Amino acid sequence: MNMNEASRGYRSLVLGATGLVGSALLQQLLADPQCKAVTVLVRRPLRPSPDMQGYGNKLTVLTADLDRMDEALTGVEVDTVFCALGTTIKKAGSQEAFRVVDLEYPIALGEWAKAHGASKYIVVSAMGANAASSIFYNRVKGEMEARLTEMGLPELHILRPSLLLGKREEFRLGEKAAILLSPLMKLLMVGRLRMYRPVQATAVAAKMVKCAQAKRAAADGRTITQIYENDAITATMIEE
Repeated sequence: MNMNEASRGYRSLVLGATGLVGSALLQQLLADPQCKAVTVLVRRPLRPSPDMQGYGNKLTVLTADLDRMDEALTGVEVDTVFCALGTTIKKAGSQEAFRVVDLEYPIALGEWAKAHGASKYIVVSAMGANAASSIFYNRVKGEMEARLTEMGLPELHILRPSLLLGKREEFRLGEKAAILLSPLMKLLMVGRLRMYRPVQATAVAAKMVKCAQAKRAAADGRTITQIYENDAITATMIEE
């Protein structure tokens, strides 16, 4: 995004807006004066919330089967694409179904973004993402990062948060325990352990918005890939 584009603001597309990070991201984009329009692609109807009131002209919600993503996004014009999509094997039902949500859909969105001239693709991955990992979850996230990087997107921003904190619709025992223990963990996880601290979903969303707001780092046409580890994301909480 050049300076002229920055002065005009940006138009965004969000995939995963019903999730923990995605819902926080949607609220922040609606409140961001630099974001001129938000298109949300969801698999199920988006529940209206007080944060959406008054943004009818700014927000467009598309409900569709994500397997027909290209068809659902016909005519959509944006310059910044966000992917906050994610699930668990338990919720997905199998490793194969998990791969579809956490790998194939983000890749399909990246392909759409490149084909339709989006200048930025901003995606949530995970701490420990590694395509060669023996841990299935980390391996899938690593594969997703590798395939997006190989795409040659103009500007790719990858966020690798640790355990996410925030209020979810579904109950997750590990995350509930982390929320309760979070004050103690902050005291104990210092020095080299600081990078593993749980992070608020709102901080991840805030970092994504900052990536969208920033002017393009290179003006010579080169592709850019930037990775933000958990400590860079938790710094957003401190700044706020």
